[in-house]
Amino acid sequence: MTVALAGFASAFFLIFMRVPIALAMGLVGFIGFGYLVGWNPASSMLAMISRESTMTYSMVVIPLFILMGNLVAGTGISRELYRAAQCFLGARKGGLAVATVVASGGFASICGSSVATVVTMGKVAMPSMRQYGYDDRLSTASIAAGATLGILIPPSVLLVIYGIITETHIGKLYAAGLIPGIIGILLYIAAVRWTVWRKPDIAPPSEKVGWSEKFASLGHIWAAVLLFVLVIGGIYSGFFTSTEAAGFGAFGAMVIALGRRKLGLRQFYEILIDTAETTAILFALIIGAGLFTEFLNYSGAHAALLDFVAQSGFSPATVIFVICLIYIVLGMLMESISMVLLTVPLFFPVVVGLGFDPVWFGILLVILCELGLITPPIGVNLFVMRSVTPDVPISKIIHGIIPFIGVDLIRVAVVALFPAIALFLPNLLF
Repeated sequence: MTVALAGFASAFFLIFMRVPIALAMGLVGFIGFGYLVGWNPASSMLAMISRESTMTYSMVVIPLFILMGNLVAGTGISRELYRAAQCFLGARKGGLAVATVVASGGFASICGSSVATVVTMGKVAMPSMRQYGYDDRLSTASIAAGATLGILIPPSVLLVIYGIITETHIGKLYAAGLIPGIIGILLYIAAVRWTVWRKPDIAPPSEKVGWSEKFASLGHIWAAVLLFVLVIGGIYSGFFTSTEAAGFGAFGAMVIALGRRKLGLRQFYEILIDTAETTAILFALIIGAGLFTEFLNYSGAHAALLDFVAQSGFSPATVIFVICLIYIVLGMLMESISMVLLTVPLFFPVVVGLGFDPVWFGILLVILCELGLITPPIGVNLFVMRSVTPDVPISKIIHGIIPFIGVDLIRVAVVALFPAIALFLPNLLF
């Protein structure tokens, strides 16, 4: 346990010294394994994990879903998605903020990146909300919060990574994320309504739109929505595996992009380069996490932690509560993928050893990561939003995000206390 704690301390030190997370975890894992087992076995482990992490068939799902998201995002679907949400939801007080949450959640689930959603929807939604007199606190908060939904609502890259490193069924994880994701949207809408109820002048109503224009707005997004339904429906029905669904989704996104004729050769080349760069970063993170995991396995840290929990007299619910607190604190300081890769190898065996469902824990973990993205002082989405709207002080963004943090804490409590909410669809479909 002492060696494992030294490894964690070293990894955190390197990360906060701005060493890339993949290099930090990989270096600590390699040196720690070499110290415990020997340097020749450590070299062999490095080669084996590098090969298995990049040459495994199941890993194909990562670049394909990233490519699908980049292709759909590159066709301008974000603006059209926001316009459709605005037509249906924008006429009431706070309606544009509600439309922003829905559109941000929808776009984030398609593109798979919370940060990219903040940047894109910030450019799309902020001008409209300012035009109708919305306060910047509500506008920036609804964008930053809505963008977090994409790491839970499938197809989620974070759920794929969790499924790979814990060997949990990805289709079950996708099914499990759907209901908590919808609950998240409803709670964010409730946060908007509560904010508007407290301060009615913060969000004046916009003009009403006729049904003809509403249906016309749907005509621009039907292809992307159909692609999303087919990909996720194929996984849920058992018609596709998650890997086959990713291939179908990438092909369908290519068809949509070609049909819209909005992608030139240069933009298509940039999409391929961005997909390759993102994939390389994620693979490097997975290799580094694999090395770190092997080090922790040989140190016996998770077994020692499980023994400590068993002998301490703590109830399983207390252990989950403590783990949630740890993730909330880490979420203030770290990016979500890094946090999952660094901590899951230690906590996952303990959670499973206590009899909890790994699918349920994966959903709870992702919701906690969502919360971390908008939690001060270093919520990533808050600072990305600040870079998109440099004229809005960070204090204003933080002030606006507080109701959304409150409803996210409620969602964490609900999913933690009632696992059936997350497990209903997986048990029904699989």
